[in-house]
Amino acid sequence: MTLRYNHLFFDLDRTLWDFDGSARLAFEDIFTKYQLGEKGLGTVDDFHRAYVIHNDSLWAKYRVGAIEKEELRGLRFYLTLLDFGIDDRELAENIGEDYLSLISNKVSLFPNAFRILDYLKPKYKLHLITNGFHEVQATKLSVSGLGKYFIEVITSEEAGFKKPDERIFRYALKKAAANPDNSLMIGDDPEVDIEGAKNIGMDQVLFDPAGKNEKNGSTYYIRDLLELKGIL
Repeated sequence: MTLRYNHLFFDLDRTLWDFDGSARLAFEDIFTKYQLGEKGLGTVDDFHRAYVIHNDSLWAKYRVGAIEKEELRGLRFYLTLLDFGIDDRELAENIGEDYLSLISNKVSLFPNAFRILDYLKPKYKLHLITNGFHEVQATKLSVSGLGKYFIEVITSEEAGFKKPDERIFRYALKKAAANPDNSLMIGDDPEVDIEGAKNIGMDQVLFDPAGKNEKNGSTYYIRDLLELKGIL
């Protein structure tokens, strides 16, 4: 049988790696270590909700090059602490460093991640394209055991461009010796993953486990990773 695709490009966070599950575990550790409840931050959920607002805003700026990685790391926690009346840049920087270490070691994967990769690896060339920080993603792949499945791991830092910029996709295709016609992008973000791949003529799979999105013009739509068997 002739396969339609030869190369599969996966996103990592919120596609294979349950980023929100890992983040929750990391926040619990940080909240306890720094006694944030006693400092007036309410509960872990209060702290996390405030953080998500600032983190999402700053990541949007980071993707377009408006701020640098080093600034993002501490600023998102500094702004969160300010929401609770705490003006302490040193505390924010310490929390930021701990967070990066913790979240990359708190292994939380989506159901069937290993099952689908075991199924796909003998049939396809598997790669990753991620906007996440290089050292954090490398640790995740190592501690989780995901790394062995992928031939090429393309980070935005390495490529010099962030999804959905078409240049990171073209860089990934060149590095993998692939082309848009024989490649498929699998990711959770309708703009970053789906539109980015679509803009260079690559088919896409929108992974939406929580059912938050519609197909949004993607080539395929799944809510469980095992549904890839019906496509590939």
